[in-house]
Amino acid sequence: MRIATWNVNSIRSRIDQLEHWLSDRQVDIALLQETKCGDDNFPFNRISDVGYECAHHGVDHWNGVAILSRVGLDDVVRGFRSDHGPACNEPRMITARCGGVQCRSVYVPNGRSVDDPHFDFKLRWLGHLADELNGDRSVDALALVAGDFNVGMNDLDFYDPKRWKNKKHATVEERSAVQATLDLGFIDLARSHYPSDSMFTWWNYFGTQFAKNKGLRIDLALGSPLLAGQVTDVWVDRHARDPLVVEPAKPSDHAPVIIDLETNSVF
Repeated sequence: MRIATWNVNSIRSRIDQLEHWLSDRQVDIALLQETKCGDDNFPFNRISDVGYECAHHGVDHWNGVAILSRVGLDDVVRGFRSDHGPACNEPRMITARCGGVQCRSVYVPNGRSVDDPHFDFKLRWLGHLADELNGDRSVDALALVAGDFNVGMNDLDFYDPKRWKNKKHATVEERSAVQATLDLGFIDLARSHYPSDSMFTWWNYFGTQFAKNKGLRIDLALGSPLLAGQVTDVWVDRHARDPLVVEPAKPSDHAPVIIDLETNSVF
């Protein structure tokens, strides 16, 4: 089984690329973030035409998350199960059971800057995520929480750690908020398999940042121990981000993270 997480940065702008990528990479389950459209404008028919069931959580041209699956899609939950106020009702998380795996696609708030109120919202949102995962004992299931976390967990996740020190994405507070989920027993799958590889997932559009590999690793795939034991590889699909490959369309600024599982053991 192959599961991928990808911040597509507008699904309507990337739908042609997405269709080709799903086929080319033979993805069974795709967790998407930043679809940037409401449910009324989501391309359900085109995704169905290439063989995928789809659940989407979107309101307007901001945020938006989706799960695409060709191995079944059940028990869909949009957002948090508990009410945490209007701000936390933004379409930033969707959960479904696909092929025996409990999948969560998450788009964590950016935070804007450490002195912005949105930064505190980011920390609260991550706290609610950890609380929900703890409440439903996802760590004891075959479970994956993946998406754009907007947090790099250590210096290896930044092309220039000194430049990012104490700035958004790299603060102690943000890392501690993600660590609360890891402390439940979830495993950072990429770091588990490649502890010393940068594995960047995001590159600024500016200049030659991608060509020079000046990136960040802010897209994470956190698996329960049961799921982690099934993982055979985790890799970043840089070709999907490469403007020389994707042209004439402009790629997303994020690359997909792909998780390969032992096929026969999850059904």
